[in-house]
Amino acid sequence: MKILIVEDHPELAQNIFQFLSKEGIVCELCATAQQAEDRLLGFEYDCIVLDIMLPDGNGLDILRFIKRNKIQSCVLIISAKNSLDDKITGLEIGADDYLTKPFHLSELLARLRALYRRNHLGGDNVVTFNEITINTTTYEVQVNQQTLDLTKKEFDLLVYF
Repeated sequence: MKILIVEDHPELAQNIFQFLSKEGIVCELCATAQQAEDRLLGFEYDCIVLDIMLPDGNGLDILRFIKRNKIQSCVLIISAKNSLDDKITGLEIGADDYLTKPFHLSELLARLRALYRRNHLGGDNVVTFNEITINTTTYEVQVNQQTLDLTKKEFDLLVYF
């Protein structure tokens, strides 16, 4: 999974980056709306972790940019704004999920994995192609019902392809 983290608070951005990286997720950081738009036009991401309040703009405007440019990434809003109106607005514009700060990093990871499963794996933890079975939760791969011993990189490449 490849994620773009759009967060202007350096400590929080670094904590998210380090936690997700340790889980084997490829992450990129940006702290402004302009950086986010530039990255989104140049690269593809499975998910975007998007803060609402940024120094040069509003995360909801980035969300509109994503929809206008038909960028096919899941969007999880993280925000200190926890009013019902803000949540509804974000979800109606097109966010896939909304997480209010402060949050546990393990919850962020679980939500990102759920979004990835729903949008890339048809909502299932198990992917089957011909004689290959991949369990994305247990990281187990079987070919003709024989379990393979793969490195993390090999597993990630297999899921990618």
